[in-house]
Amino acid sequence: MEANESGPQGFPELKNDTFLRAAWGEETDYTPVWCMRQAGRYLPEFRETRAAQDFFSTCRSPEVCCELTLQPLRRFPLDAAIIFSDILVVPQALGMEVTMVPGKGPSFPEPLREERDLERLRDPATVASELDYVFQAITLTRQRLAGRVPLIGFAGAPWTLMTYMVEGGGSNTMAQAKRWLYQRPQASHQLLRILTDALVPYLVGQVAAGAQALQLFESHAGHLGPQLFNKFALPYIRDVAKRVKAGLQEAGLAPVPMIIFAKDGHFALEELAQAGYEVVGLDWTVAPEKARDRVGKTVTLQGNLDPCALYASEEEIGQLVQQMLSDFGPQRYIANLGHGLYPDMDPEHVGAFVDAVHRHSRLLRQN
Repeated sequence: MEANESGPQGFPELKNDTFLRAAWGEETDYTPVWCMRQAGRYLPEFRETRAAQDFFSTCRSPEVCCELTLQPLRRFPLDAAIIFSDILVVPQALGMEVTMVPGKGPSFPEPLREERDLERLRDPATVASELDYVFQAITLTRQRLAGRVPLIGFAGAPWTLMTYMVEGGGSNTMAQAKRWLYQRPQASHQLLRILTDALVPYLVGQVAAGAQALQLFESHAGHLGPQLFNKFALPYIRDVAKRVKAGLQEAGLAPVPMIIFAKDGHFALEELAQAGYEVVGLDWTVAPEKARDRVGKTVTLQGNLDPCALYASEEEIGQLVQQMLSDFGPQRYIANLGHGLYPDMDPEHVGAFVDAVHRHSRLLRQN
């Protein structure tokens, strides 16, 4: 698997392929590291850039998305970039109104309440063309990265997107979305199929635009127990991987590693490891050694430092990283946090985390 192929658009040759090599399960000289929400409000330059326009206007501006994606790379020697966007651009492209309310989060003024509301949704085949602004941002960012590190594209998984569309925003219980699963199982499957049909061309389009890896976020996996997860989340997670890979092949595009991150989905670790993804992301509630025992050597693991560990002193961050690296082992591993960075985190401590991964992982390989 050639990690440094230049794309059809004649992108600059990749200089640091460590992240891709780890994702494919190849040996690396050190452990690669990136952070979920590395382009985020903890950076003063991010807040300054974002102040000029509302959230989704920012998402629709390729130039601004590119700038936000590159900002953390100017500060830290990260091994991958992840495009600045949002999982909720997909429900938007399906015709739902979504606003980002400061201090509250996303809000859908007219959530899906009845089965007939599904008729309001646009044809999923039109979603990729609606999201051309994301593809433009990816192509621009890939050019501006100049081969420094690979660029990750992403999307939300069907169940997680469904929760927002039914709940109308965030929720502590997901009771409305789960009510659908129990009271309207057929309509739930219909909605999940619509979302899968929208996600596949969207993710293939991201690779065509220049993304070199893809992450699927099943952020609300933890609200489902094993039975509901196996019925309403896992089949669609599998379907996305299978169909994206087939879509890349059909389009004559080289395969890219795919990452599944199912937050609080530790009960389904074995199933996720066999769902067709090269990398399984872990949150901080999973012990690395136990996770490795459960998934074997067939997939790369990614994670899983508690983001709140970055509130510790830089010295303690170093110790926690050392323990984490030791527990995961040197190969088939990508270092990350167990969730995204929080807005009040000190950039210096993020830098300490990245440096500690690089330093200790090199030492680990020498011993």
